[in-house]
Amino acid sequence: MLSIETLILITGILLLLGIASNKFSSRMGVPVLFVFLVVGMLAGSEGIGGIEFEDYSIAYGIGTVALCLILFDGGVRTPYNSIRSAWKPASVLATIGVFITAVVTGLAASWILGLTVLQGLLLGSIVGSTDASVVFSVLRGGGVHIRPRLANTLEVESGSNDPMAIFLTIGLIQVLTGEVPMGAGLILLFLNQIVVGTIVGLLVGWVGSWTLKHIRLEAAGLYPVMATALGLFSFGFSAAFGGSGFLAVYLTGIVIGNRRPVFHRGILLFHDAVAWICQILMFTALGILSFPSRLVAVAMPALMISLVLILIARPLAVFVCAAPFRFARRELTFLSWVGLKGAVPITLATFPMLAGLPGAAVMFDTVFFVVLVSALLQGWTLPAVARYLKVDVPTRRPPPVTLEISSLRNVDGDIVDYYVDKTCRAAGCLIRNLALPEGVVIALLVRDEQTILPQGRTRLQVDDHVIVVLRPQVRAMVDRVFSCDDVPIKTLPEQMEFPLRGSIRVSDLEQCYDLELGGDPHATLSQWMHDQLSQDDVKSGATVRREQIAFHVRELGEDGTIENVGMTLLPQPEPVVSSTESVESSEGVVVSEEAEEAS
Repeated sequence: MLSIETLILITGILLLLGIASNKFSSRMGVPVLFVFLVVGMLAGSEGIGGIEFEDYSIAYGIGTVALCLILFDGGVRTPYNSIRSAWKPASVLATIGVFITAVVTGLAASWILGLTVLQGLLLGSIVGSTDASVVFSVLRGGGVHIRPRLANTLEVESGSNDPMAIFLTIGLIQVLTGEVPMGAGLILLFLNQIVVGTIVGLLVGWVGSWTLKHIRLEAAGLYPVMATALGLFSFGFSAAFGGSGFLAVYLTGIVIGNRRPVFHRGILLFHDAVAWICQILMFTALGILSFPSRLVAVAMPALMISLVLILIARPLAVFVCAAPFRFARRELTFLSWVGLKGAVPITLATFPMLAGLPGAAVMFDTVFFVVLVSALLQGWTLPAVARYLKVDVPTRRPPPVTLEISSLRNVDGDIVDYYVDKTCRAAGCLIRNLALPEGVVIALLVRDEQTILPQGRTRLQVDDHVIVVLRPQVRAMVDRVFSCDDVPIKTLPEQMEFPLRGSIRVSDLEQCYDLELGGDPHATLSQWMHDQLSQDDVKSGATVRREQIAFHVRELGEDGTIENVGMTLLPQPEPVVSSTESVESSEGVVVSEEAEEAS
């Protein structure tokens, strides 16, 4: 038995090796999972490290805690917009897709390894899910960014498909051991996992986010700790009632992350560090648990199973489940290739060992080999496949600097980094000519990795990073100012009043928000409103309407100048069309969507 001092030394060495290997992974394009597993294998009993470790219960415990924290971190970083745009295809892939993958792979495994059908299905269930952290680390390491809807689908699917694989694995083990009968008992187990996990995850997330917003902790470091405690509580509480703890902790993270708790950025940074520590220790520990000599013995059958999984099972699941959601063929092909396996299959492979099932050791070695093949073959080629299929999008340079608001109280403010593209509306404009809402401040300008203190006469150039401090309520208007011609313009919310300075020129207002006000374009907004109103009507609350826009006088200066104006978008009237026109319009939309998909 190793002493505690030796264990601490080994842990420190493994973390340092993990950080060094991550640097190597990003440079060579090798998936970080593969590198961490190799480091663990080298540190194991058959490697140069010589560490004796064959306790599957401890490995299961390490994997479960690590996956819990990794899923919570993934949930905290998943915005509602991603879920809204991709929840339908992602949910089908995360359930039916995992089931199809497990069945096809399991039937092939039972034939290749000579297992019973149920044992083969168990192996297929173990390798049925994909790993979000591995997928996106490979894409970022390769410098590839994919289309938003495709990326959102992958993110939500990868974060939510683990519960299905876990349910299938546990269910089949209970069937093989005689604890649960095949049929109604298995269906009841599935429903209990999903329903309880969903209810607990959402409930703990809502209560926890409310608590984080209203509790008054004197130490900033306690907020990330409390968020972690909520995630762990959600997992354990759901599991105690037979629900899916992994689904619960993921949903809790989503709710807390989107409700913006106090010290939000600090929570994100803390859990980013925790997730990296968990990945390094988990993958390395699982690597130590393996025996390279046993992997050689199952190499050929495991390679055949890997090819069936990669080339048949995953593509079949994707084309059956995602094709109805109007993905182009090349997008479906890319989704088929992004079936990277990660820590969940290796952790699940310890379940048959703990249950004492016959052939469990062969299953574990086969799953480990399949994960290695998937990480190396699919992970190494993923950036090249994205470029070949033309599903990648141009990347923007990350900001050389960041600003942040650190507060132990709720602060009604955001810091946003805008990148000035060639087609950006703000490119070439003087800062003083930007028709920004009242109270919006350009805090910093970064150009060629040099910081510039912005002034009114500073002209924005292409490739600039503009750090803007604003209130969330006016974000839509500021997005308009820095929008690009090749990006669809977001619709401003109706009946919300946006504050504007009266000194803004009409031409600048028209350019930034794509308006046509008429009159002298060189006049200020104050002068333009004076021209639209009679002298007696120039008072606080006076309104000038132009089509579907209304301007309100909010504040007058002592000399009668309009200092502050509120701009409001009025509700658009519902068009009255005949039934024939309605049918033609509907057909036109369908044709347009098909043309867009074909392109």
